[in-house]
Amino acid sequence: MRRPWLAHYGKVEKNLEYFQGSMAEAVEKSAKAFPKEAALFFMGGKISYEQLSRKIEETAAAFSAMGVKKGDRVALCLPNLPQTVYCLYALNRLGAVAVMIHPLSAEKEIFYYLKESDCRMAVTLRQFYEKWQAVEREHPLSALILSDLDDSLKGIKKWAYRIGVKSRFKALPLKENLHLWPAFMKDGKGAILPKERLEAEEGAVVLFSGGTTGAGKGILLSNLNFNALAQQTVAMCAREVRGKRMLAAMPMFHGFGLGVCVHTMLVEGGCAILVPRFNGAEYAKLIRKEKPNYIAGVPTLYEALLRTDHLKGADLSCLMGVFSGGDSLSVELKKKMDRFLAEQGASVRIREGYGTTECVTASCLTPDHEEREGSIGLPYPDMDYKICRVGSTEEVPYGEEGEICLCGPTLMLGYLGHPQENAEALQLHEDGRRWLHTGDLGMMDADGFIYFKQRLKRIIVTNGYNVYPSQIENVLDGHEKVQMSCVVGIPDPLRGQRVKAFIVPKAGFGPDEALQEELMDYCRAYIAKYALPREWEFRGDLPKTLVGKVDYKKLEESNQ
Repeated sequence: MRRPWLAHYGKVEKNLEYFQGSMAEAVEKSAKAFPKEAALFFMGGKISYEQLSRKIEETAAAFSAMGVKKGDRVALCLPNLPQTVYCLYALNRLGAVAVMIHPLSAEKEIFYYLKESDCRMAVTLRQFYEKWQAVEREHPLSALILSDLDDSLKGIKKWAYRIGVKSRFKALPLKENLHLWPAFMKDGKGAILPKERLEAEEGAVVLFSGGTTGAGKGILLSNLNFNALAQQTVAMCAREVRGKRMLAAMPMFHGFGLGVCVHTMLVEGGCAILVPRFNGAEYAKLIRKEKPNYIAGVPTLYEALLRTDHLKGADLSCLMGVFSGGDSLSVELKKKMDRFLAEQGASVRIREGYGTTECVTASCLTPDHEEREGSIGLPYPDMDYKICRVGSTEEVPYGEEGEICLCGPTLMLGYLGHPQENAEALQLHEDGRRWLHTGDLGMMDADGFIYFKQRLKRIIVTNGYNVYPSQIENVLDGHEKVQMSCVVGIPDPLRGQRVKAFIVPKAGFGPDEALQEELMDYCRAYIAKYALPREWEFRGDLPKTLVGKVDYKKLEESNQ
């Protein structure tokens, strides 16, 4: 196995010894080691590790009193709240599996997720009850637990929420399977917890992703997957994490939010500042007020930060790490963000990572001491990468493009109920190991630095030529009048597909024909004639997926 990246690790350990217990046990280790230190921070309130441990036990008792046992699956359809954290580790404590669902999912999506995961119990917010009523007409639940923001608030904030928001909620019907959070917790008092636990290799969490074909699938991930990710992330970070604070704005239904922003911090003895809903201006104010040591997000999060004035003049010397993942970070956006960080006194630059939900989240990261333009960095410790010829297990030479394949301790157990896709995604190579074929096109240089090129599915074929949208977007994003761009292929009777560019201009510019001509002239200097956009559309914003990525599929669908 060729591992040229090891020579560029610097001080990063090449191999790690992984904790062999459950996720809950890993967090309990931190609680015993640092009982009085902050584990969570939520809307001005601190929750110590000692308090977190107690809340996890109490929540586990409440679930146990409702009959939850080892092997059961329970849906958590919640934003980043303390209750979400309690439920996750409480279920793990009982040997049950947490099925993570975005709380803003549509009714049909929730029904699909519950059916895919064979889930008959759920925890959600009271404000979403009407939606869940509709879901229950197609998928009856044995229990629906409703929590609310004020279940984790204290003092004046609790009363302000109850008077200003909660007072407007409709009265709930009397239903045997309906439980409000306070009553749910009260019913668990005195319950004797079973000694069940999940072994390292057993399934702990289900996350949903499009897989390599785009259709939503439940991905079953083990305790080892999450615990190994935490240890790898800390090692690759190459900075102190214990006692440090991270803004956890990435949602917990996403591997990045759950695996890096929450679990990694709790395993290492850090503090996760929970952000239930992302808003660029409010997030910027939170950074200014709380002075976190780490922030992480998708590229659109950083675009939003650059568009707000709330961080101008702020002292960001507190930052020890700024990480981007979940989508491709353009070279131009990286330059803008690095320049902005320097102007605000930060000593760090943005570090891009790469990963897939099939490996929880990140498995590759730009090193702390070395970066290369356009590269997504080096593989994590114990993660092997190879670039294979598309449609085969044959490794291509350095510098040649192919499909990114990876293998290591964070590799998923598999897709739920999709044996054919499992066989396609997890392939046995000549070395006798299972490798994930990511469906992403990339390249590795002779030093082991990885370069993401494009999702294999997102290639535009026009006149027989392959056009990679991210390359055109990178050019457009470099124009001084462009805030954001997205490029898609639309049907063309002559060419098969033609290239269309969606542009969000910066404030004060266009949109008009003059700007379109200027961008076209600009593109001609960087893009081959066959790959030039043939259609343009200017917008005030671009649609986003539930995790904040630009939703290019929606743009494609609107142009069919």
